[in-house]
Amino acid sequence: MFIDCHLHTRLKDGLPRLDNGDNYATPEELVAMMDRTGVDKGVLLPGINPECHKQYSPTEDILDVAVKYPDRFIPFCNIDPRAESNSPDANLSRQLCYYKKRGCKGVGELCANLHFDDPLVLNLFKHSEACAMPVLFHVGPQAGGCYGLIDDINLPRLEKCLRLFPKLVFIGHSQPFWAEISADVTEKNRNTYPPGKIAAGGAIPRLLDDYPNLQCDISAGSGYNALTRDAEFGYRFMEKYQDRLLFGTDICSPKNDHRHAEFLRNSLKAGKIRQETFEKIAWKNINRILKLGL
Repeated sequence: MFIDCHLHTRLKDGLPRLDNGDNYATPEELVAMMDRTGVDKGVLLPGINPECHKQYSPTEDILDVAVKYPDRFIPFCNIDPRAESNSPDANLSRQLCYYKKRGCKGVGELCANLHFDDPLVLNLFKHSEACAMPVLFHVGPQAGGCYGLIDDINLPRLEKCLRLFPKLVFIGHSQPFWAEISADVTEKNRNTYPPGKIAAGGAIPRLLDDYPNLQCDISAGSGYNALTRDAEFGYRFMEKYQDRLLFGTDICSPKNDHRHAEFLRNSLKAGKIRQETFEKIAWKNINRILKLGL
């Protein structure tokens, strides 16, 4: 079984994502892509932060898709930290509890271009922890010119939040997140797909060792690159952190051709990872975190 922790969709075409006219995959296109790659279920992440999306995907649309395809999709809600009153005192539990009762299993993908320790973001984390809603976030490298919660080299602001909210499950994603698998990350390459051998002592392994509430989303080019750029390191990393890694693809377009499922199958077939490790990453970890009962 495969459960994809990171999918996006739009009910119909709107303003294109890119200048080439590319649009998000429809639910029907997503199902066809999942069938082709052998993915059984997927988490749908709404798109509501203006820094990231030219065409919005509100939680209500995601809930409608999940109702139409109950055996294939698992809904998340998404709340901008500036919601309600743009105040660090906003009662965001009001929205979180409402969406949780309607079936949402978590929050994300958080793409607001605010610092991790901005009072508005801390308020969202506080309410997410209180409502027992895991949070999937995108890390951005700076304020402006990008999207994602802002952190510095070595992810000190994320670490602060992991410490402040020990009962909140954080699910990390993006280039500046996964570049930190290696200790030689730089300001120049942290928002790219760094090649070559991984230097020991990176922030990601250290944070995984120190904070049990951190999980890693292996989706997109960033997660794939982190696990494959230094193959033997990647296999050891998967074995060591088998309880903390979540299969995902981050499909945004019907043109996407992600190889994450194939990579995991091939790793198992070649004897590079154990059957238990494969199953945990492929579906058991997200099943446990979201309490899906599968």
